[in-house]
Amino acid sequence: MDDVILDIVHALRERGSLDARELDEIMRAHSKKAHDGRRVFAKKHLLPYYFRVREQDPARWESWHIDEATEAKLIATLRMKPRRTASGVATVTVITKPWTCTSACSYCPNDVRMPKSYLHREPACQRAERNFFDPYLQVANRLRTLAQMGHPTDKVELIVLGGTWCDYPDAYQLWFVSEMFRALNELDDAPTPARCAERRRLYEDAGIASDPDELARRCASAQQRVDAGEVSFNEEVRRLYGTASPWEQAAAFQQATLDELERAQRVNEAAAHRVVGLVVETRPDTLTPARCALLRRLGCTKVQIGVQSLDEDVLRAQGRAGTLDDARRAFRLLRLFGFKLHAHYMVNLPGSDPARDIEGYRRFATEAAWAPDEVKLYPVALVAGTGLVTQYEMGTWRPYTEDELVGVLATDVANTPPYLRVSRMIRDISAQDILAGNKKTNLRQMVESRLAQTGAHVDEIRYREIGTRPFDPAELALSVVPYETDVTRERFLQWTCADGRIVGFLRLSLPDAAYVRAHEQDLPIAPDEAMIREVHVYGAAARIHRAGAAAQHHGLGHALVERACEIARDEGYARINVISSVGTREYYRHLGFRDNGLYQTRELA
Repeated sequence: MDDVILDIVHALRERGSLDARELDEIMRAHSKKAHDGRRVFAKKHLLPYYFRVREQDPARWESWHIDEATEAKLIATLRMKPRRTASGVATVTVITKPWTCTSACSYCPNDVRMPKSYLHREPACQRAERNFFDPYLQVANRLRTLAQMGHPTDKVELIVLGGTWCDYPDAYQLWFVSEMFRALNELDDAPTPARCAERRRLYEDAGIASDPDELARRCASAQQRVDAGEVSFNEEVRRLYGTASPWEQAAAFQQATLDELERAQRVNEAAAHRVVGLVVETRPDTLTPARCALLRRLGCTKVQIGVQSLDEDVLRAQGRAGTLDDARRAFRLLRLFGFKLHAHYMVNLPGSDPARDIEGYRRFATEAAWAPDEVKLYPVALVAGTGLVTQYEMGTWRPYTEDELVGVLATDVANTPPYLRVSRMIRDISAQDILAGNKKTNLRQMVESRLAQTGAHVDEIRYREIGTRPFDPAELALSVVPYETDVTRERFLQWTCADGRIVGFLRLSLPDAAYVRAHEQDLPIAPDEAMIREVHVYGAAARIHRAGAAAQHHGLGHALVERACEIARDEGYARINVISSVGTREYYRHLGFRDNGLYQTRELA
């Protein structure tokens, strides 16, 4: 392995860079020498080996004479799945423990090993189960994996999934978020592996399993009862994880105070791994002004919120809790609190059809009551144990054909405005778990191929993202896309290349002063305050305080903020807030913002 790495380093010094073919030639040459041409060396093993030598055998590593610049090239060359950090940050998905749900949607999976709507074969769920759903263990292990793959991990977006966040007790929410911050704060400490082992023992001593086979054995009869309709998901979850279960012992330490959380947040402001985004998911009917305020205290900057359809009859027929009025109210609250709105929208729900889906999504993407910032736009998948199985067997629902589905999604993407990002088109549900419906993991690629065939113009953000492609900063143009919601005037500021690729953007909300004044008791802002809801610069993640060839750290974010301040001032606002994450507070202080309760604020006079 040493010889392979040293040959790669030598080639990098001679040529400056290696493409995939050149790298493969080096590995094949060494495989041929070692084992008669059989493939021995793989790219995925090289970086972990390099890091292990650097950390555990410093004398040998020093003998390689690899300076910082060469190491950066080596890591970039060997990095696995480079798009993982092409959006500018390292994303870490963490799953909450199994819990009851206050809704009972017919299409929603009922896996008793998981929180509602998730399945144990999904990759993030497998990681969570192996780590006892413990937030500290999940974050620590995921970041180590990303680092071993060659990704910078100093800027982290935490995505917390697990059904309905607001259904969990407040003390558990505080503990869960505190432990994620603590893992990031302690990750570089030598004792971290020992801490992880100690935490694992807490669960093992309580009698909680993490082995998939053991968990399958323990939960088999409960799952059979739920799938047969003999008992509800909530009843079995209460029995498996509630009072008198091994999880009761764990619940005794799964709680924290706001003071403990805030201490961890203050440490993270200057930590080696900073939280630049914190996302939770919930249902619209669970949100209140008090709940939104708590989300801000937790450090949350984005809320994933399930809407699924704009047809009340479709939602009601599937047992969805809440109404569209609840969803409209939630959108107003979240927007005025400054959160990024990441909505879930489904096609092929029972009672809908392709034309209805297309029209519903067009309204959802553009109408003033909705107009989310991001959307998970995905089809229904038929999963065992759901109420939808009965409808499928009776013939009252069928999955769209592949041509129908691709056609609907392609039309939806073409109808997506330039301020909206379609983040996903499929769930990470294993093909084993899907009884009927789309099983192809390249669905998005199929949709984009259809768009290319039809020559459709696409403004959707993800379609335009710069990713890891090069660009010339001198050729960038700053434009403003205005649109209206029922409580704000929105201004989407974007840096774009001549060909329309997007390099960075900012979301500016100009709240309706009369609405804010009428609801002042519920809102954390004054009528004369504007809000920056998001600043994002694309390009492969650059390390904090280090410039590189990517878009980050070229002053693009600073320029966006200054232009947003100018717009807000010209529109008559006296102050501007930013819904900063814990790890970006220092950045905004340098831009003239001061800490002010739930936000950071800058005077515009």
